Formats: sequence, structure tokens, C-alpha cells
Amino acid sequence: MNSETGPDVSVPTDAKSQLIPADWQVPGDFRNRLGDEIGKQRSMICDDQLLVVLHEPPHPDEMDRKGRVFWRDSAGRWVAHGTSHQTRGLDEHLLQYQQRLDVLDSREATASTALEYFELMSELTAIQRAARHQYAALQEAREKIDTRDLINFRDMAYNIERQADLLLSDSKNAMELTTARQAEEQAEISYYMSVSAHRLNVLVAFFFPIATLTAVFGVNMDTGLEHYAPPLPFLVTISAGLLAGLMLKLSVTRKPSRSGSVKRY
Repeated sequence: MNSETGPDVSVPTDAKSQLIPADWQVPGDFRNRLGDEIGKQRSMICDDQLLVVLHEPPHPDEMDRKGRVFWRDSAGRWVAHGTSHQTRGLDEHLLQYQQRLDVLDSREATASTALEYFELMSELTAIQRAARHQYAALQEAREKIDTRDLINFRDMAYNIERQADLLLSDSKNAMELTTARQAEEQAEISYYMSVSAHRLNVLVAFFFPIATLTAVFGVNMDTGLEHYAPPLPFLVTISAGLLAGLMLKLSVTRKPSRSGSVKRY
């Protein structure tokens, strides 16, 4: 940030910044020190006059910052100009930051997934960075010009920066907690699935010898069902199979205890 005083130097029109309206009767040093782009947030002092260069509240994925310039003449009158749209004054500019933070605060209170917190943090990071540099620019201006209005603006900028810091910290902690809970739930599900697979493997191993022997030698037993007219034998067999499958399902999928290791069956 730069703050220095100097004489009004006349330069060619095409070398002067177009960010300051042509009808502003500002010292030439202000126009000379501004480029074609808004640049970083800063304050300039010349001939007891102040020029504060600030950024509009940024939006996510916005590469170029939109700027606003605020001129305070030697009589203490403020004039504002924005590159994208007009703003009536520095207080309105700071109020827009406050309103954006209030909206983000409401979103943080209702967020429940890691994706929602990530999107929120992306916006908050840009706001927090802009608010920090904005406070530094106004603090520098207050150190050069000790007036009540600059003190109030500086304090408003500090409150905005602090709220952005706290909200960003809360969102980060909430996202980490949400991610940890999801990881814990996934680990719990994986544990249940591994235990169920273990139980099923035990059952397969238990009945595998019988299934192999009956497949090799065959088992043709006279049960009496074959003497009934169809489809009664078929229905009885299907019903018995479904009942056995249901009992097997209940046994395999029941929740195990996490207090110890996997029980051996």
C-alpha cells in the first residue's frame, strides 16, 4: 500500500488513469498513480486529500476484481465511483460486504454436506481476503488523516474482516466434522459387510463337503412328495427354500458388536 504526498504533476491525458471520473477535481498525482486496472486495495494521500481504492464484494470463480474509488477532498466531502456501477458512498460499500456475509452466515447454518461447506468456503475465502486488504487500506488512511468518519469506516471494516474470519473458521471446522462423520459411517458399513461376508463364507465352508458328495454320488431319496400331484411338491419345495433363505439372511446380516474382534463361527 502506498501513502505519499507530492505536487500535482501534469501529464498527457492518455497517460492518466481512466478509473477516476474526468470531472473529479483531484490532484494529478492520483491519476498518475492509477493504471488501467484497479490493482490492489490501497489509499493515497496528496495535498490533504485522500483517495481510497477498494474492491467490490467478490464472487466465486471471479478472476478480475471490480473496483471502486472513494475521494475525500480537503473539506472532508466524500465522492464515490465504481467501475461496474455507481455506489453512493463508502458506508454503502461496507454495508454490501456486511449483507453478503449475512447471507453466507445463513447458508452456513443450514449446510449439511461436505460439498455445501466446500462451496461456502470458496466464497468466504475470497470475501475474507478482500476484507483483510480493505481493512488495511482504511487503517492506513486513518493513520494519515485522523478524522471521525475514517475512524468509523475503519472500525466497520475491522468488524467485517473479523466476521469473515470467524465464519470461514466455523465453516472449515464444520466441513472437517462432516467429512469425519461420513468416513466413520463408511467404515462402519464396511465393517458390517466384512462380518456378513465372513459368516457367509463359514456357512459355505460348512456345507461344501456335503454339496460335493451329493453332486458326485447323487442322492435319490423317496420322500413321499413325488406321490402327490403337481404342483404341490414344487410349492412345498419352494416354500421350504424361501424359509431357509430368510433364516440364513437374518443370521448373516444381523449387526455385530464392535467391542471386540470378529467372532469366529
